[in-house]
Amino acid sequence: MGMLTLEPGEFVSEHYHPYSEEFLCLVRGELTVLVDGTPVRLGPGEALHIPIEVRHRVENTGDAQAMVVFHLSPLAPRPDLGHVDTEPLPGPAEPSLNVGETT
Repeated sequence: MGMLTLEPGEFVSEHYHPYSEEFLCLVRGELTVLVDGTPVRLGPGEALHIPIEVRHRVENTGDAQAMVVFHLSPLAPRPDLGHVDTEPLPGPAEPSLNVGETT
C-alpha cells in the first residue's frame, strides 16, 4: 500500500503486475487510467480495481496535483518480479519523461 502524487501532465508509464491485482483510490485531483488501452476517468473519491496481468497507465489529466492511494495484493515473490514495464522509456539522448513519485 502506498500513496502516489502526480503533478499535472505527470504519469506512471504503462505496466502490469503478473502476481498482483491493484486498487487505486483517488483522494484529490483528476486522473485518466488507460486500462488495456481504454481510458477510465477518475475524480476525487472514486476508485478502480485493476486485475492481475492487465496493462495500465496512470496520468494526471487535470490542472492540479493528484493524490492516489494504491494497494497491491498478493505481493510478488520478489520485488523485481512485481512490475513489468510495457511502455518504452526514453534513451539517454532523449528528453526525460515527466513521471510522478510514490511514497
